Amino acid sequence: MKKIIYFVAFSMLLTSCVSRKNQAIRQNILTLRDSYCKAPFKYNYGNKLPSYNSDSIINANKELRDKFSDQSILILNALDNLDEVHEIMELKKDTSLESQVKVLQLKSKINSKITIALTELDAVAAEFDCEGERVAQIGNYVDNLNDSRNNKLILLSIVTGAAASVAGGIVKDNSWSNTIDIGGGVLGAGFGLATLNPKGKKVEFIHQRNLLRDVWNGKLQSPNFPPFIWYMYTEKKFSNREQQSIISSMKERWLHYQFDDDKKRADESVIFSDGGFYRSDDLHNRAAMLNQMQSATRTINQNINYLLLDLDRLIL
Repeated sequence: MKKIIYFVAFSMLLTSCVSRKNQAIRQNILTLRDSYCKAPFKYNYGNKLPSYNSDSIINANKELRDKFSDQSILILNALDNLDEVHEIMELKKDTSLESQVKVLQLKSKINSKITIALTELDAVAAEFDCEGERVAQIGNYVDNLNDSRNNKLILLSIVTGAAASVAGGIVKDNSWSNTIDIGGGVLGAGFGLATLNPKGKKVEFIHQRNLLRDVWNGKLQSPNFPPFIWYMYTEKKFSNREQQSIISSMKERWLHYQFDDDKKRADESVIFSDGGFYRSDDLHNRAAMLNQMQSATRTINQNINYLLLDLDRLIL
């Protein structure tokens, strides 16, 4: 009997420790409901987007194809630097010092636009990264809630079974002993089955500035992204196979892997809303999607790197 008392006391102590841990998490959760990832002020980017008539742009600048890839030509067009490149090519025919200085000035102007584009890429990737970390914190909180609940139920199941076993051994009357054993078994089994909640706890998570919603809707313009970045996302020439844009490919993967090809379920998901009540699976899906968009944004640096190499070859 003394062992049972010790066991119950230990169980209560363990449950208390888990409860204190979750209480500390609840106190911090308030700081995670308002996004700290967005920029401190909203920059009003120009509404002008580069032309999506990529074939016409490439054909109109076909004399550049000896020096630049098609993707580099499209980036130069998006940055409004094609005139500078044409002028450099003309100046290269003249070897005078004046022409060389002018070439360097034009290259500096192009580099300035490229630097802005690179900082925009870094800013967008950083926000995706920050939002991913924010969601991961919420996800850990919900996982801890679910683990705490299951631990309590498991402990209650064990304690109930142990208590019923001891009580059944103490009671001499067979009918009462059988009743205690059966009742304890049923109650313990009930606590055990209660741990099999497939959905688990949920928590309120708000994100009025929802970058994933812009990607999912896939419109021609997005107020939350710089026009150059959005152009790179939505122009199919910048994807690996050039059959569909970066975000079109991303949406297909989300639909298949995150939503089991259920378009209606995806459209109604809390992930693409202003926020609401999230369960653990939704939070982990959101974190994965943010990380995927961060990676996709980082890969655009490769296109700009190739452009810089093309420019260096032009100047030499």
